[in-house]
Amino acid sequence: MEYRKMENLGISTSLLGFGCMRFPTNADGSINEEEAFAMIDEAYQSGVTYFDTAYPYHGGKSENVTGRALARYPRDSYYLATKLPIWEIKTIEDVERIFHEQLERLQKDYVDFYLMHALDSQRWKQVKELNILEYCEKLRAEGKIRYIGFSFHDDYEAFEEIITSYKWDFCQIQLNYMDKDTQATLKGVELAEKLGIPMIIMEPVKGGSLAKLPAEGVDELFKKARPQASTSSWALRYVGSFSNVKVVLSGMSTMEQVKDNLSTFGQFEPLTDTEREIIDKVADTLHHRVQNGCTGCRYCMPCPAGVDIPGCFSIWNTYHVYENEDEARRRWTKEIEEAQKASNCIKCGKCEKVCPQHISIREDLARLQKELDDISSK
Repeated sequence: MEYRKMENLGISTSLLGFGCMRFPTNADGSINEEEAFAMIDEAYQSGVTYFDTAYPYHGGKSENVTGRALARYPRDSYYLATKLPIWEIKTIEDVERIFHEQLERLQKDYVDFYLMHALDSQRWKQVKELNILEYCEKLRAEGKIRYIGFSFHDDYEAFEEIITSYKWDFCQIQLNYMDKDTQATLKGVELAEKLGIPMIIMEPVKGGSLAKLPAEGVDELFKKARPQASTSSWALRYVGSFSNVKVVLSGMSTMEQVKDNLSTFGQFEPLTDTEREIIDKVADTLHHRVQNGCTGCRYCMPCPAGVDIPGCFSIWNTYHVYENEDEARRRWTKEIEEAQKASNCIKCGKCEKVCPQHISIREDLARLQKELDDISSK
């Protein structure tokens, strides 16, 4: 197993981190604990030392299962991370209540890595106004937290403000070879390294989208270079090749995924220059599969007919990039209400007059409605 040293903390962690947000589930949606325990056992016995959960994962059940699974091993043999749901905090008493509930769920006396969950500019303002970090420092002084950090979902400007406003022990960002120019971006990776703040990476396989790519013209590039390597291993090696990345989280749902990831990190190989060129070519090919240039700027909104134009385009474009029918079906049926779908377009053309990308919105809405309806009916 590859291990990375967090110099500022004086500890080393396994480069592969077990993300406990996608445990296998039963037919009723509950966690399949037998399989989850077996997967954690396989990871732990193969050298994984970092386990990541959060208050809301699996409807609040992930912390319970993760805690009980790890209770069978010496407490000082692994690092346990969980997160404070800032969106549920109204007073400092909420922080106290939730943190002690987390300790009870986890059946632990302390948490190694404690994160302010999913910070953005607004939640960061809330953290400051409520003096949440001061309370966390109190918990650290009591031995209930060892390291304080944050996970992040916003733009680079917000990331720069947050990471430079407090002496963080670590930070966690979303990064993969398709999203390197969004959210914290590669500029954020460079800034964290300059500040000496170790990074933990989430969504390295983009929620599974980079685990199975369209074969023709895309995945074949990977297969030609490394015939025996899984597609997801390329995405994991991409983020693991950054020197300041200390943990790469993978939300594993099957034993097959666990074993494949252990193979990748058991004898970790940073990307070669040639392999970086291959990944750049794959990313470029995928980006060119986008159907139109919608940037989600929302200049077209509000639509007089109630259509969620950027929402519809996001689902449609993402489907064409990755050809993930299950994901497209889920988003089309769950994320967009019937009243917001493209079929409600009255073809007034108001949106096209203000679109900075000069997209043929009315025509594209008609196309995507048919395509996504066809997928959803399968």
